Amino acid sequence: MSDAPIGIFDSGVGGLTVERAIRRRLPAESTVYLGDTARVPYGPKSPETVRRYAREAAAFLLSCDVKLIVIACNTATARAADDVAARVATPVVGVIEPGSREAVRRSRTGRIGVIGTRGTIESGCYERLIKELRPEAMVVATPCPLFVSLVEEGWLDGEVPRLTARRYLEPLLQRDIDTLVLGCTHYPLLEPMLSDVARGVELIDSAEATAAAVEGRLGELGLRSTTDAPTSRYYVTDDTERFRQVAELFLGGRVGSLERVSLSSSA
Repeated sequence: MSDAPIGIFDSGVGGLTVERAIRRRLPAESTVYLGDTARVPYGPKSPETVRRYAREAAAFLLSCDVKLIVIACNTATARAADDVAARVATPVVGVIEPGSREAVRRSRTGRIGVIGTRGTIESGCYERLIKELRPEAMVVATPCPLFVSLVEEGWLDGEVPRLTARRYLEPLLQRDIDTLVLGCTHYPLLEPMLSDVARGVELIDSAEATAAAVEGRLGELGLRSTTDAPTSRYYVTDDTERFRQVAELFLGGRVGSLERVSLSSSA
């Protein structure tokens, strides 16, 4: 199984930042990426619906003979990671724990901010885990829903993104946070601009933290790849051309194998 691919799924394109981080950190690993673009976004959906979607996505990845599943979606991690992990024998890694652990490790004062989609923020998942890891921490969380649209339009800097960022981040900066978790996988593409707006605040890229967690998990299980010819395959549940356009922005290069698939509703 060591040369089997890593399976990665997200509600859309945001998880490509995780896929990119994994490929950069683990260049010998093959990947299979599934974007559930027909049903994005997951954030407003009920927990029961998100769990069903996550089970269906995991079942598809297992049909591709993956050796590990990465839930590269904060909402799906918050709502469904435990459910998926309980149902499959394949190891499962989410994006919330790695980002939380990295924030706790790097925060000097324990004053930690979290930004994400409404679904992620309303779940309270980051606050709970950070407080478990560091009980004295002060956690301030706020939803930043417009960031996803800005990223997908390619508006990574400029007047509109900066005004939006200042409006969202002002309440967190007023609380003297020293660390900010980018709790949505779209947000790392905004990191240069956010770093300038939140000058002096340490930004936590959950995609990079997740890639490090995947590396550690594969090492523990003895599943690091030995192939010298890794591959990357991409699947979506809706329009392939729109995905290709945004994916090439995320990945900084052309996307090769891309196919539209349907997910089973029986999972």
